[in-house]
Amino acid sequence: MARRGAAEDPKVGELREARCLNPRPDAVTDEVFTGHEFFDARDVVQVKYEMVRRVRVDRTPIAEAAASFGYSRQSFYEAAAALDAHGLDGLVPAKPGPRAGHKLTDEVCAFAEARLAADPTLRAKDLVVPIQERFGVRVHPRSIERALDRYRDGHSKSP
Repeated sequence: MARRGAAEDPKVGELREARCLNPRPDAVTDEVFTGHEFFDARDVVQVKYEMVRRVRVDRTPIAEAAASFGYSRQSFYEAAAALDAHGLDGLVPAKPGPRAGHKLTDEVCAFAEARLAADPTLRAKDLVVPIQERFGVRVHPRSIERALDRYRDGHSKSP
């Protein structure tokens, strides 16, 4: 592990920026990663690919391969499915955080739309308190605007 102030390996920075830095490279005990310069346990895509390859090509048992690559059996199955569905891109960890407006459900958006229809002078910022009082969720006005745009797009299409 690098000391504070010490220069970071440029490859570590590249892997981190690409979201491919393995948070536990020391858990990788497979001989190709410990004995060959080409293989880098810090590269999560390379580690997961080699784990799946080891099972499918070399016929290593899943539990054994997963353990030697620092993963669980469940992680093996997830990596194999991601590789099958999306190729190498599927092995890149997803961006962290919520994927959508999880607080602003259709019910909340319908409530907001009804309020706006009843009083066209209202703005998104005027809906923050009523939404919080009615649904117990605290949201930013811009999030309300974006959610309403998505809601309107989804409800304006006729079947």
